[in-house]
Amino acid sequence: MNLPVIARSTRIGAPRRPSTGSATKQSRGSVLGALDCFAALAMTLLLAAVLFVISSSTPAFAQSPAELISQFRAKNGEGAVTLDATLNAVAQEQATAMAAKDVLDHDVAGNFTARVARSKAGSAAENIAYGYADFPRTLGQWINSSGHRRNLLLKGASKVGIANAKSASGRTYWAMVIGGDYEKPKPKPAQVPKAKSAKDKAGKDKPAKSTAEAAKGKTTKDAPAKSKPPKPAARDCTIKLLGLCI
Repeated sequence: MNLPVIARSTRIGAPRRPSTGSATKQSRGSVLGALDCFAALAMTLLLAAVLFVISSSTPAFAQSPAELISQFRAKNGEGAVTLDATLNAVAQEQATAMAAKDVLDHDVAGNFTARVARSKAGSAAENIAYGYADFPRTLGQWINSSGHRRNLLLKGASKVGIANAKSASGRTYWAMVIGGDYEKPKPKPAQVPKAKSAKDKAGKDKPAKSTAEAAKGKTTKDAPAKSKPPKPAARDCTIKLLGLCI
């Protein structure tokens, strides 16, 4: 008598396979799964390391020229300056003119006093240079020069303009215009009420007469004049005694 064989396959009646073969496939699958997990973990760690290197090697955002000048001024007891559109335009015109003629000259774009007048600055100064392509090294040139250093530390300065232009020969020309002592808008004087004249006060204090009161006691030109009683005619006296006429 044959007993039925219970197979582990999903198909009923499938031939029975050796248990050792099934165990071998399961162990291989486990090893492959572990290798996949390890590879994924290794790739994650490698990617993280690459990102860390890139972020650490990336330089910090460069400071603006106005911030660098303000730092230098602060170290020497002067106030900060901010970029100004008008002074920027003045500096750009100067840098462009120098680059066009490839010459380092304060008057190449015109007299400085006339050029800076539109900024309405009470005091102003200009630095120019050529050579370096970046501003920090150009600023270093000015700091190490007594005249340019004095301009950077202009008393009362609050605004600055910086510009550069490259000539046909490849030179980079720089211009900086710094200004201060700007006039503050004057407040409008308070309006003082005008003092009332004595005539106005008298006119206001005295009540006006009504039409009836004004007309009272006055006659019009058309009103008839009142007649006076006639005087008695003079009598002829025969005898006048003690003022009596007989």
